[in-house]
Order: sequence, then C-alpha cells, then structure tokens
Amino acid sequence: MSLGYAEKLSVIEDVGNVGMTEFFDPPHVLQQKVEELAMLIQKSKHLVVFTGAGISTSCGIPDFRGPKGIWTLQRKGQALPEASLPFHRATPSITHMALVELEKAGILKFLISQNVDGLHIRSGMPRERLSELHGNSFMEQCPSCGAEYMRDFEIETIGLKETARRCSKAGCGAKLRDTVLDWEDALPPKEMNPAEKHCKMADVVLCLGTSLQITPACNLPLKCLKGGGKIVIVNLQKTPKDKKASLVMHGRVDKVITGVMSLLNTRIPQFIRIDFLQVVLTQALSLDKKYVNWTLKLASVHGKQAPLPFVKSVDVSFSESLSMKATVLHSQPFHLKRRTARSIKPFDIFFKLNFSVGCKCSCTNLKIPVDFDISTESSKEEKDSIIQNLKDRAIKDPCCGQTALVERRAVLVPQSEIIAYAIVTNIIEYESSSFELEASSPSNTGSFKRRNEGMLDSGVSWKRTKARKHNSRCRR
Repeated sequence: MSLGYAEKLSVIEDVGNVGMTEFFDPPHVLQQKVEELAMLIQKSKHLVVFTGAGISTSCGIPDFRGPKGIWTLQRKGQALPEASLPFHRATPSITHMALVELEKAGILKFLISQNVDGLHIRSGMPRERLSELHGNSFMEQCPSCGAEYMRDFEIETIGLKETARRCSKAGCGAKLRDTVLDWEDALPPKEMNPAEKHCKMADVVLCLGTSLQITPACNLPLKCLKGGGKIVIVNLQKTPKDKKASLVMHGRVDKVITGVMSLLNTRIPQFIRIDFLQVVLTQALSLDKKYVNWTLKLASVHGKQAPLPFVKSVDVSFSESLSMKATVLHSQPFHLKRRTARSIKPFDIFFKLNFSVGCKCSCTNLKIPVDFDISTESSKEEKDSIIQNLKDRAIKDPCCGQTALVERRAVLVPQSEIIAYAIVTNIIEYESSSFELEASSPSNTGSFKRRNEGMLDSGVSWKRTKARKHNSRCRR
C-alpha cells in the first residue's frame, strides 16, 4: 500500500503517543457491548459516525500509532512495511460498506472522517453526508468555483498546492489544488462547519478506529454531550476521551460492526468499483491525399496528462478486411498510428485491456466500430443512469470486466471521435457471518433472543423504509 501521504507530510518532532498498546475485550464482554451498541443505534434519531485510520487497516492501509503504525516504526528507526497493493486499488472494508447501508436506511445522518484514503467516497457514501476533515488523496478542488474532482490516481502533492490540471467547468479553467492538509494547514470550514453542526445535533456519536489525539478534530464528538448525546468509542487503544464516553469497546472495528449489522438484520452490500477510460481516434489526410492517417489513443478521462492506472497493457487488432497488423501496447501513453485507403468503409477495432494488480479480473474486451458520422453526446443525467445500470447489472451478475458505453462524440477540428467507457474492475461480496454471538449456556442464548426480538423487527422495517425511499427516487 502506498505510504506516500506519510512521506509527503512535513517533518515534526512531536506527533503524540505512538506504539500504543492494544487491548481486547474478552469475547463475552465484547458480545454484551455489541448488543448495547446495536440498541443505541436502533433507538438513535441522529447518529453521527467519526472515523480514523483503524477502519482501513483491514484494507491493507497501515495506521499511524499502533504497534506497527507508520509513526511508530519511524520513531523506532525501522523500515516502513512494503506495499502489497497499489494505494489506488485499495477497496473498502466491511465497516465502510456497512456505513453506506446505514446511510441508505436513513439511520446514519452524517459521517466525519480523518482519513485521506478516499474509501468513504469510493464505497458510495454521498458527498453531502460526509466531511473529510484532513482531505482526500484522490480529490482535487477548484479554488475559484469550488468544483471537486475524484480521481482514480493519487494526487501528486499535499498541502493544498496547485496540481498539473485545471478546472473543466465552463467559464472557469482555474488551476486545481490538492485537498490534503499538511501539519500547519487549518481545517477547512467547508468540512469543519457541517461536522460541528451534526455533532451538536447528535444523540449518538460513534467513534470508530481513532485514537482521538489530533486536535481540533478529536474534540468534535464531545459537542454532542451538551445536548444529552452519547459517545461510543470502538478502538484497540485507549483514548484521551474514554472517560467522556458512555461505551468503550476494545475490539476490531470490522468485527464489532458486523455483529451490529447482524443484530439489526441488515446485510452489508457488495462493493462495485467502476473505472473509466476514453478512446480517442483522430484522422487526417496524407500529403498526397491518397490515404488517411489514423492516430489511436487510450487515455484517462481525467485529463491529457493523467495516468491510466488500472490498465497494464492493451492488445489491439482490426477487422479482417483491413489486413492491418495487430499489436500490443505495453507502456503508457497508449498510442498507435495506422494508415488506410481514403475510400475505406467503416471498420471495427478490437481491444483486449489487460488490467493492473488489484483488479478483480485480469482483462476485458472492447469492440469499437469506427464511423465518424456517429455522435451520441450524453447529458450528465444520462451518464449517471448508464453508470447506475452497469452497477445494477454487476450486482445481479457479479462478473468483473463488464463494460458500458458512456458517451460517443465527434470533434471536427482535428477530425476525431472520443468514445468513453465505464468498466467494472472490482466486485467484492462481504461475509456477514464473521461475528458469532457467544453464549455461556442455552438459557443465556434464549435471553439474548428475547431481548432483541424488537431489534430484529426493526431491521425488517428499515429495509421496507429503504425500498420506499428508492421507489420515490425512481418516480421523481
């Protein structure tokens, strides 16, 4: 996993406590606490969740202060762990996806995160329900119009610096900036204000996988106390806020949240990752006017200088009638030049996209008919619908590599065709039975079931509420 964020941070001597001892509640104690947390969530009217690095460790992203945390190893003078997966291919944990489901059900009102890994947005959490206090390693923002751009590659800078790209909004064009804070940067009001507002409104603030040491973010959960709200902390290390909490749980976050979701009779949804690329075909007459010179380019939809990180190589072939030689493009930028007779009829180009490490499947195939008379420029609403249909198709038939044509448009000068595709590159189904409730005797088990009959019924009603909510969206 990329450790670029930690390496880019300015060097400071005091990063707080590191190498913190991990504690684990005994199984029967953790079970009781999971039951209590599930009850609190069921009864809550305004649930806010506050997350830290501990919810992403199961994704392969190291934390900072644990026994093998980045800052712990740095202080000891030890080498940082080797990356097992590219940072941009990290996938959400069970906890990330459970929070998405709780938001869809109308239970989770707001999510506050100190993480910069972008996994909350990638998991499907609506941006309007999320404050990313310290920024997002995959997000660029326009300082002029405020537009945000989520990328499929890690932004090269931190500290709110200018990047290599510009805003694509009509009439803007300002230079974009990264969104990740360095030590001296103040928390942006755009993220801090709604976070503070929702913490004041909260009747439960659930802190997941955070040591609650970095100020001023760590003080946000305390804002619920004045209105009678409760703080719940789930973390393997002790925190400075434990004494203020109504419930402190020492257990792995994924295990705790899986147990809670099981008690609420609410399944954890699949994660479907969709990536994008565009094919650019440009034609020009040769100097003697007898031939057409073709330039083919496979590129990122994020800009001319942006990488295409999920594609390792491309096999290219053509309609048999053209008698053009097939080839393999091994390195970026993926460019190819060919020449055809001027009077040639429309033809097909065939691509085999070989995916990079971290994708669920090794490759997929595209067939592109070349005909410059075709143009199907799409509105944003049409694009969103196409992408949602692709995601729905992947949920019904969990097969990586499925594709959808998002847009096809002609450009007159130079004469080009731009064809954009959405591709399913990851599908993950989460085991919802990894948390097993333990009971010391049959009588205890019976008591547990009786205590939670109402909770299970409530879980069913949540699903019905969610279905009504979805149907109303469709009608609009």
